Amino acid sequence: MTRMSVLRSDRAPESFGRGGPHEGVRVFSDYDADLTIHCDVLVVGSGPGGAVVAKELAEAGRDVVLLEEGPPFGAHQFELEAGRAMQNVLREGGTRATRGNMFIPTMQANALGGGSLINSAICARAPDWIWEKWNRETGVELDAATMAPHFERVEKFLFVEPTPKDVQGPRNLKFKEGCDALGISSEPTWRNVKGCRGSGECFTGCRNGAKKSTDVSYVPAAIRAGARVYTSLRAEQVVTQGRRVVEVTGHVVEPMTNRETHGFRVYPKTVVLAAGCMQTPVILQKSLALTSSEWVGKRLLLHPGLAVMAVYADPIDPWEGATQGYHSLHYLREGMKLEVLWSPPAVLAARLPGLGSAYQGHLKTYDRMAPFDVIVAADHSHGTVSAKRSGYDPDLRFHFHDDDVKLIQRGLAILSDICWASGAVSILPGIHGIPEVLGSKAESEVLRTMKLRGSDTITAANHAFGSTRMAKRREDGVVRDDGRAHDLDNLYISDTGIFASSPAVNPMLTVMALADRVAQKIAAAG
Repeated sequence: MTRMSVLRSDRAPESFGRGGPHEGVRVFSDYDADLTIHCDVLVVGSGPGGAVVAKELAEAGRDVVLLEEGPPFGAHQFELEAGRAMQNVLREGGTRATRGNMFIPTMQANALGGGSLINSAICARAPDWIWEKWNRETGVELDAATMAPHFERVEKFLFVEPTPKDVQGPRNLKFKEGCDALGISSEPTWRNVKGCRGSGECFTGCRNGAKKSTDVSYVPAAIRAGARVYTSLRAEQVVTQGRRVVEVTGHVVEPMTNRETHGFRVYPKTVVLAAGCMQTPVILQKSLALTSSEWVGKRLLLHPGLAVMAVYADPIDPWEGATQGYHSLHYLREGMKLEVLWSPPAVLAARLPGLGSAYQGHLKTYDRMAPFDVIVAADHSHGTVSAKRSGYDPDLRFHFHDDDVKLIQRGLAILSDICWASGAVSILPGIHGIPEVLGSKAESEVLRTMKLRGSDTITAANHAFGSTRMAKRREDGVVRDDGRAHDLDNLYISDTGIFASSPAVNPMLTVMALADRVAQKIAAAG
């Protein structure tokens, strides 16, 4: 038996039970026969897009059913060890990646709450000028004034506030110190938390229960309003007649093993697909739904990101403080966002250079390290999402354009300046073809002058969008700006797939604001 199979099967399905904020959620052990469900509104996916729609429509009096393929995770089930956490919560055990001109890992959650369960809780509004950009891209007629009340509703419900100083920790404050010294604007990140202790465990799930992920915020509110929530149900087929969806079918799947047991059929009046920008296109492609649209699964967009590790003379205990408590939007119009980073020690240690005693030497200075990263909008780069012949994991292709590689290189050089300005004594750049350790600002100028190729980097991209984009005309996209499909009258999409382009910042708050608007449009339609 492989190590992966051991990790994915060592927890009994019955352990994913109800109680606490998940009271009323149906789980795998509840199903002993095929299911037939009738409802007004079926929402597929409980992440930031789907959970908002489910809660708002349930409160509007609709009979709502919310389906989630993954199980619910309680705080006591979160694993701090990175390997186990990734195997348990992430799709493809955390090994999902794009193919193309380089290998780019990308992580999506398979659990109640979706990505909100394991992201850094960053809630950044798309800047006002993004709506103008989206209008130029696809003709959608959204603007800052239209979206402001939707942002405000979500922010209020999720207790979104700037990260306070008392949970920043030295790692985040070092970033601020470097930005201040260089005259680069920076600010505390706004996050959907209440009672954060600065434990830096966002990536593996908040064991303190401070992060207001949708499984402990919007989903319970939806249940209180009468919504029915089913986990371990994988939506597979959207059945259409004419311009309407008449049925959605799929299977009950066992947590960790993905073993199929019973089947299910849902007969809804309205369907909202919010399975994520990589799963929603697969469902549509497998169903042969919306086949008349050339945009389903096309123009996948990512935020490629790179990090450098600053090393200081004295310990800063980087595991203390909010996961990502500070960021800089100074270069946002140029397509760059700079920020502090943290993830489980095993993940960061995997990218430390050297072998044997040299590698051990870096581990010994772990308490003096701080990772800073840059993400880029990558407007010149795009890819595709395609359904494979078997299974429901997508085939992802992405081409990282040379112009965007140049942009990320510029960001990397600015990060190195921030490191030195904050008192770093060395930098670990993690770039092929240059020294593993840069010992001075002069040495680090190679980050500006070298001819960087994307394949020389350890680039990752967990922000993804655009695979079912919104557009004014059906020739230019899959859905209208209210999320309704151009070619189906009762099918809506409410995940990051509908973005017309990059939102410039972390996408969660923007997709939640759009979902709030989608819900209001559905409610108003009667």
